[in-house]
Amino acid sequence: MENQTLNEQPTETPAPEAPSAGSAAPEENSLEAIQADVNRFRDLAMRTQADFENYRKRAIREKEEAIKYANGGLLERLVPLIDNFELGLQAARTEGSQGVLLGFELVAKQFQEFLSASGVEAIEAEGQPFDPNLHEAMGGEASDTVPEGVVIRQLRKGYKLRDRLLRPATVFVSKGKA
Repeated sequence: MENQTLNEQPTETPAPEAPSAGSAAPEENSLEAIQADVNRFRDLAMRTQADFENYRKRAIREKEEAIKYANGGLLERLVPLIDNFELGLQAARTEGSQGVLLGFELVAKQFQEFLSASGVEAIEAEGQPFDPNLHEAMGGEASDTVPEGVVIRQLRKGYKLRDRLLRPATVFVSKGKA
């Protein structure tokens, strides 16, 4: 060894250490931690996917509903016009000529066809049990023939757009026998 220079030093490779009993446990712990992370991220991905699917279904349902009821505002404004037209039709039946009556009846039929095609239906109230979801009571009247809680007269028609109420029917309800 005397022939070696100062820069040259003997290199010794360290001998590989044998695994000790304590070094296997940290490796298992890290595998368990990685597996726990994988499970957590898998669960998060599944929940996110389910949330997105629910959002997609809700958006489709809201879009269909918006399309279904898009004409609601127009039809609500049209209903009073129909009421006035029906009053004119009644006047034509009592006082008008046959030609005017025929014209009114044809236009009334077209109105009804238009409303039906748009999903609007009139609420038939007379003789029906009073329903506060469909009827607006203006008062009660005693009646010997109509049972209590049944609509006696309808002052103004009510209308529904599919399953939504456009306007309640204005009615008088029986109070029963006097």
